[in-house]
Parts: sequence; C-alpha cells; structure tokens
Amino acid sequence: MSLQFTLPDGSERTITVRYALNAGYAGRDTQQVQHHVDELAELGVPAPSRIPTLYPLSASLVSRPEVVQVPHAKTSGEAEWALVVGEDDVLLTVACDHTDRALEVHGVAWSKQSAPDLLGDVAWPLSEIEHELDQFTLKAWVRHGDTETLIQDGTLAQLLPPSYWIKELGDRLVPGTVLLSGTIPMIAGVDQFADGWRVELADPRNVVSRIVYNVERLAPAWD
Repeated sequence: MSLQFTLPDGSERTITVRYALNAGYAGRDTQQVQHHVDELAELGVPAPSRIPTLYPLSASLVSRPEVVQVPHAKTSGEAEWALVVGEDDVLLTVACDHTDRALEVHGVAWSKQSAPDLLGDVAWPLSEIEHELDQFTLKAWVRHGDTETLIQDGTLAQLLPPSYWIKELGDRLVPGTVLLSGTIPMIAGVDQFADGWRVELADPRNVVSRIVYNVERLAPAWD
C-alpha cells in the first residue's frame, strides 16, 4: 500500500508501507496506564506481559478508507499519532486504530489484526516539530446518526514521545515502517460504538491532519 501525504509547506510525499507496529499502554503517566490495565482486566481483556507493549501487524491493515466494514456492533476507533518512516526522514501524522472490542477479550493482538489502522492526510517532518510535540492536540469525535460527540481530547504530552520508540526500536524502524503510538483516554459516558469517527491532530499553528470515516456493519454470516 502506497500512501500520499501533504506536508505543511504544500509539498507531497508518497511512502510505500512495508511494516506496521502498534504500541499499547504507552501513556507517560504510569499510574494511569496501570489503572487502565486493571479496568480492562475487569472486562476480561488479558494484561500485557510488559508495559509499554508493541504489536507487529500486517502492513495491509494500514490504509485510508472512507468506510470501515465490521462484522458486528462492538468495534471502535482510537485517536493516536503515527510515525511513517521514509528513505531519508521520518514523518508524523494522525492515526486511528480501529479495534474489535469483542475479540479483544481473547487477545489484544488478534483484535488489532481484525480492523484497519487509518492514517491522516497531512504529515509533518518529525525533525521540524519534535521540539513542540507536547503542544500538539489530539481529538476524536464519534457520530451516532446525525449527532457528533467529542470522545477523546488531549495532547501528545500524554503519550510516550516518538524519541522513545526510535531509541527502543532502532534498526527495526526501516523505511516503510508505520508505528502507531497507543491512545489517550476516552471521555466517560460517551458511546464508542458509533456510526462514524473523526480524528484530528493539530500543531500550535493550527495545521491539522485529519481522518474521517464511516462504520458499516456487514450482514450476518450464513451458518
């Protein structure tokens, strides 16, 4: 899969995706991360063997669809950032990790393999914005019918920075690798099982990278 990104200066960059990695439990606040692990355990989601964790996925999951087709009603997105490794540099863009929540209780890696990792339209050269990443805002909205509701609202200061993963992964970040960051908390009381998602990453100058997609539930299997 080759994806085209628009840079803030108006130029365009095309990168062919070869590998996909999804980080998990990657918040900077370790107490909050542990609380999240405990909450998921109560729902039957197995705890990771280490924190943060990393899930290698099929590169075919990285895409930019307008519609995500799902087998049932219990799937949802997650607002994230993504590193996209080029031949000579690294780009940063917005991402949404759509996940099967029903399958998640049987294995987080399985749940992530069942739905796409969506990437945004705009990307920043990481070297140009690394000093101000904590000021980037990350937001997501869910749509139920004609009503859109904010479900995630934070900054990149809540997540481990790209520099952490670049140091930890080293030579694994070969050209064509896409790394998703893990997500920020969802707002309590908002229904994540929605008809559509919108995710936006914005820099301090209000340059925005966005993802917008609908969720379509497939017909039941004939069994």
